[in-house]
Amino acid sequence: MPDQHGSAHFCLGQNVLPNARLPSARPGSSLEVDTGLSVMSFRRGNVARRTPHLRQANSSPLAVVVTRPGEGKTMTSQQPAITRRALLGVAALLPLAGCAEGKRTATRPSAGEPSSPSATASARHSQLAALERKFEARLGVYALATGTGATITHRADERFAFCSTFKGLAAAAVLHRNPLSHLDTVIRYTEGDLMKSSAITRRHVATGMTIRQLCDAAVRYSDGTAGNLLLRDLGGPARFTAYVRSLGDTVTRMDRIEPTIAQATPGDPRDTTSPRAFGTNYRKILLGDALPTDKRTFLRHLLERNATAAGAQRIRAGIPRGWNVADKTGTGDYGTLNDIAVVWPPNAAPLVIAIMSSKATKDAEYDQALLAEAAAYVVATLT
Repeated sequence: MPDQHGSAHFCLGQNVLPNARLPSARPGSSLEVDTGLSVMSFRRGNVARRTPHLRQANSSPLAVVVTRPGEGKTMTSQQPAITRRALLGVAALLPLAGCAEGKRTATRPSAGEPSSPSATASARHSQLAALERKFEARLGVYALATGTGATITHRADERFAFCSTFKGLAAAAVLHRNPLSHLDTVIRYTEGDLMKSSAITRRHVATGMTIRQLCDAAVRYSDGTAGNLLLRDLGGPARFTAYVRSLGDTVTRMDRIEPTIAQATPGDPRDTTSPRAFGTNYRKILLGDALPTDKRTFLRHLLERNATAAGAQRIRAGIPRGWNVADKTGTGDYGTLNDIAVVWPPNAAPLVIAIMSSKATKDAEYDQALLAEAAAYVVATLT
């Protein structure tokens, strides 16, 4: 921004616009750039605010206004060093952001970042806030570009009911505490264990199913009984919570089993997590060393072959064709829609994307497009 010699550097997204010669401006000065379509206000080192001010465009040169701190007067330069075409051309491509030390589109938040999006976070990802208004929903997003460490966070530390997204982690927990040969162990159950979502287990009541088959049914088809039987083999909800604690997750808690975990009552902390916590857990079991290679490969192949209709309509619907996806969805009351994924772009490091959502009323409509559009924004921003 203005230096002691009166030169200004304007940043939009990751682009530095040409220098503009200004009257001498001291550090801390604020600047307004009038594009003819809007007035953009800046402070030295970062963008302070953008004030919409629509009016008919004209062909006059940009007006750069320097306001000196502590003074109630301005100085105006009519130097045409920055053309309207240059400024608007960049604005059409990237959101308004800081430059150099202040890239704001995707940043690594501190461990103590507040659970609700701060004013800065909301400004960075106004598209996500716009999706909340569009779909009348609460939206939580945690995304990580593993190659660069860049993140996107929006309500990333707020609690959401995890619903069926626990099943990928339940399978990981069973794999963690047993040798691979345990996959061939047969588990018996009765019709009393069945529920509405028991599409696969319903067929095998007479014979039982192996742990391998239960993992497939729970992870790929989101079979509720299969998920409960994996929990039973693990030792129940408390042992599931203990497993995620071993991954470093101090947020997630599991208190019940299917189908009650899908009640997703607002304000009820039972059976909840945060987008950051579950996204980090899935990163560790699929990309980290939480599981040895053979077990990690087994689980990844299950998650890559998601066979649910919901799987095709959420994160997968928002990413480019040809990208590889391993994900687990979850659905509950109060319009709750979740999807936790690891995404592999071609010739690039994977992305971790955790998207969770809820609405205010128990019988709220499910909007799959909310997650698809959020995923599309994440991909466009991080790649």
